[in-house]
Amino acid sequence: MTADVRVRFAPSPTGHLHIGGARQALFNYLFAKKHNGDFIIRIEDTDQARNIEVATDKLLRSMKWLGVNWEEGPDEGGPYGPYRSMERMDTYTKYLHQLLEEDKAYYCYMTTEELEKEREEQIARGEMPKYSGRDRNLTKEQRAEYEAKGIEPVVRFKVPEGETIVIDDAIRGQVTFEANGIGDFVIARTDGVPTYNFAVAIDDHLMKISHVIRGEEHLSNTPRQVMVFNALGMNQPTFAHAPLILNPDRQKMSKRDESIMQFVEQYQDYGYLPEALVNFLALLGWSPVGEEEIFTLDELKEQFSLDRVSKAPAVFDEAKLAWVGNQYMKAASLERVTELCIPYLQKAGKISETLSDDDHKWVTELVSMYQEQMHYAAEIVELTELFFKEDVDYDGEAKEVIASEHVPAVMSAFATQIESLDVFEADAIKKSIKAVQKETGYKGKQLFMPIRVAVSGQTHGPELPKAIELIGKETVLKRVQKAAQQ
Repeated sequence: MTADVRVRFAPSPTGHLHIGGARQALFNYLFAKKHNGDFIIRIEDTDQARNIEVATDKLLRSMKWLGVNWEEGPDEGGPYGPYRSMERMDTYTKYLHQLLEEDKAYYCYMTTEELEKEREEQIARGEMPKYSGRDRNLTKEQRAEYEAKGIEPVVRFKVPEGETIVIDDAIRGQVTFEANGIGDFVIARTDGVPTYNFAVAIDDHLMKISHVIRGEEHLSNTPRQVMVFNALGMNQPTFAHAPLILNPDRQKMSKRDESIMQFVEQYQDYGYLPEALVNFLALLGWSPVGEEEIFTLDELKEQFSLDRVSKAPAVFDEAKLAWVGNQYMKAASLERVTELCIPYLQKAGKISETLSDDDHKWVTELVSMYQEQMHYAAEIVELTELFFKEDVDYDGEAKEVIASEHVPAVMSAFATQIESLDVFEADAIKKSIKAVQKETGYKGKQLFMPIRVAVSGQTHGPELPKAIELIGKETVLKRVQKAAQQ
């Protein structure tokens, strides 16, 4: 293990934080904390056409919500800044000139149309498309001729011929690439802005990154970065490529796939507990020792290791997400869950924007009845619908219950008991139901089921006396009278 562990998460500011990126950040963070190292955020914004102005702030907010904090970054600063690629242009230019002067890079004047034609011809011949190297050895005169035509060149890296690039990946083992199959790649665009594979190598070296932990989709970039390290006489970090995350159909995840929530902000918007999402993401491709699957962030820091990260793709298991979410909702304090739920009830127009102490107490008791079955806070609106409407509808099994011959007798006795109550609380309501049993002779399902259906429209639900209390006396009486008429 390197003496000083320094890892980084280097997203492009092109949108919201994707769950794949969040898992990548989490793995880096856990590895750093396990080895008392530093976790750095670096913004790779060299692709100016795709950058979104507010994306960086959104990415950082999502990371903070997850509790994945960093020692150095664009907001924190640090000894190896700046931490945005476009603020490091002078540095890239210096190394670009070094490669050009050492004949390890060169100017290429091929147009987009010429490159596309070359590619099509290679495919037609059954060849793997790559840059042919047409401009690899241009003379000064030839370069001057192109420039006289107004053609702005890119800079290409001169890939060494006949080399084998060997990468000792901490997750995948030894991986080899043949340099001849790669082709001379662009390291600076016509405007001088470096491409990802050049900039990232320079930054990783200068920021003393010890381990590059990222998704498998970056594996094909690694030989290019290794060649840049070698050409500049820089030591390369240890690479580790985590498996892809597949959708529930075991297909590669696409950001256009709306069958699952793919962005961290969506989980925050739905009221998931952040530690639940962290726990779920940690299990996507990493397996702990033993059977336990619920971990605090501190426990994950202690347990995490690269040798338990799988090579096989991880499948986004919605059932597992629901289970993990529920475990955390059940374990959270009622106060915390209530505060999470209140904004959803307010947004849905169920409760007022300003709550009195009595209102808050009522909402807290309402949430307490459903906390055990919740996966995220937004569910509270649908779960508690019956408490916010005057009337209820019966369908399916509920209709059959209400249609039973003995129901009018039970409703009549129950209405009388409820009407006589001065204190409308669960204990008193429970006694009233027992009095109905004594009066009518009906008990068990014959007693409780008609009352439950009458007041809630459902055959299953939370504790009946408490639900009746929270629905309220006036509404309960209206519903019972309707059931009697049915």
